[in-house]
Order: sequence, then structure tokens, then C-alpha cells
Amino acid sequence: MKVLVTGGAGYIGSVAVERLIASGESVVVFDNLSQGHREAIHSDAELVRGDLAAAADIEAAFARHKPDAVMHFASNLLVGESMEKPFKYLGDNVSNGVNLLKCATAHGVERFILSSTANLFDEPETIPISESECIVPGSPYGESKYILERMLAWLERTHGLRYAALRYFNAAGATSERGEDHDPELHLIPLVLQVAQRKREHISIFGDDYDTPDGTCVRDYIHVSDLADAHILALHALSDGSRTYNLGNGQGFSVKEVIETSREITGHGIASKTTPRRPGDPAKLVADSSKIRAELGWEPKYPDLRQIIEMAWSWHSKHPNGYGS
Repeated sequence: MKVLVTGGAGYIGSVAVERLIASGESVVVFDNLSQGHREAIHSDAELVRGDLAAAADIEAAFARHKPDAVMHFASNLLVGESMEKPFKYLGDNVSNGVNLLKCATAHGVERFILSSTANLFDEPETIPISESECIVPGSPYGESKYILERMLAWLERTHGLRYAALRYFNAAGATSERGEDHDPELHLIPLVLQVAQRKREHISIFGDDYDTPDGTCVRDYIHVSDLADAHILALHALSDGSRTYNLGNGQGFSVKEVIETSREITGHGIASKTTPRRPGDPAKLVADSSKIRAELGWEPKYPDLRQIIEMAWSWHSKHPNGYGS
């Protein structure tokens, strides 16, 4: 199967490309490299440098490579920024997705995997969060993903496009070759590891008075390789119809647990500073992934927080300046 991967030079997309190639698929990466890294792309994948905002770029890629399936990772993805610049998300994320979907359906593509988000669930009524939880997006970013999910549901009815919407929680960790290198970096684990690398003086804890065991927010961290494997399982399962899954380990770890585990792994006394809560941070977000486990046999290989941080620390130690090194 030939798979076109948008955003395949990014963090999660590049690992998905790695796993697709390991499973024997042919991969074309479509990326403008504004957020991704050329060095992150597997050597056996072909890069098409293009922009989803330019319909002609997408058309040229489809006409030349004739993909059988699409995995769509490319996106503006900063929740906080989306609150400040809603049109960048409700506009660009949606219009770029429309451009991609128009081209995919015009070329008869029958399989589409959407990188969706747990930000569909602002204040969930039940934890762990299942696919039946009421959807109330927590930001314009979350809303943009939900709009694309709804588009896919309609395109299945009108064009027979089978799809999987994969709503994942906190991607983390690294493979031996690929890790997290964002600018700016806003994710907790790489920020904590930057303190260990002496790139920043301390890690901020945004509030320690939540209704959790240690007062800090609890999140579900899922290894990026496990996420990628779920995408491949879903891709092949589309033979039996469209589907939606929440992806997480099903267990939560607090901010303080992440910091303390990182201290143990790195051997550095990682300084922390408690600051006021950030608006909109729920106390606890944990996924119920029982549906994909039951239907596709997906099982995280790296469910333990220590494993996740150890693999992230190994990659960052080998790449102290990210892909720039």
C-alpha cells in the first residue's frame, strides 16, 4: 500500500513513517517543513515539499504518486495559541483539511487516517474518557479537529471514504532515531529534560491545588511509537469500515510524578517553581482505550512512565540540539 503522510517530518508523523516502512508500506511524505525537520524523515520515504494551503501542490503530489491511503498529521496544534488566534485554527486547519480531502476524494482514495485530539473533551463527565463522552471542544484547535471529523463522516456517506479518527492524549517518548524537537517547546517531558540539560533554570508547575493526589494535574502519557502502531492497525482495519478511537495508556501521571521520575532517570536535581494555574487546565485527563484494544488488539508496548522518559532522555542526550545537532 502506498501511503501519503502529511506532516511526516514532524514528531508523531515521522515516527508513523518509520513504523509504516518497517511494516512494508511505501511512504510519501508531504510537508512544508515549517514545523518539521528534513532530518526526521526516514531515508526510504520520498519527500514532497508542499503546502496544504496550495491546492496545486496537493494535486501534483496525488497525480504523481497515486496514494492508496492518507495519514493526516499536518496541523497548527498549539491549544493556547488557538485561543489567541482562533482564525489560524478554525481557518487554516479547516481549509487545509478541505483542500486535502477534496483531492483525496477526486483521486479515489478510500482510506484516510485523521490525527485528532483529546482536546475534544474540555471538561469530561467521566474519567477514563471513552468515545461515547460528550464532545465539547476545549479550544479552537479542538474545534478544528472536530470539524474535520464531521467532514469525514459525511464523505464516508457521499464518497465512500473510509476513515479512522484517532484522538490521542499526551504523546511522549522517542524511538532510537526520532524524538521531540519543537520550537517553541511546550510539552512537559521535553521541558523537564531541558532543565536537566541546563537549557532552562526550572520547570514551572501551573498550580498545585487541584483535586488530585499531589495537587498537580494528571495526564495520560502515551509513547509515540505506540501511537504510530495504532495508526497502522487502524489503516488496515478500514477494510471493515470507519472507526473512531481514543488513544492513551489508561493511566494518569501527575506533573510532580513526571518531574520526580525525570530526576531519578537523569541524575539531575531538576528545579521546579509553582506558579498560578493556567486557564482551562482540567485536573485530570485519562483515556479509556478499551475499544481499540478489543477491536484491533492494540496494546501499548511502553505503558510505564519510566520507560517513556528513559527513551526520551536517551534521544535528547544523543541530540542535545535536536535535529540541529
